[in-house]
Amino acid sequence: MTSTNPKSPLAAVTGLLSFVLVLGGGSGLLHEWLGWIHFMGFVRFLVPDGYEIFGYVVMVVLGVAVGAAGDSLTRRART
Repeated sequence: MTSTNPKSPLAAVTGLLSFVLVLGGGSGLLHEWLGWIHFMGFVRFLVPDGYEIFGYVVMVVLGVAVGAAGDSLTRRART
């Protein structure tokens, strides 16, 4: 059964932000650990020099938290 309620703009923004943070952080971690190319190279400007691994881990955790918060807002709006 499909939902007839469209997704709120806030839920769409949090979903996009979550996706960018998780994918960018994961891409940065792969680059640091394995030397692969940056899939989302712009995220390297968000992390200070010398703290790359810590910064990318924080990005992944923050992305998961933003996604969970957006999901919570979407579920609250449906009920």
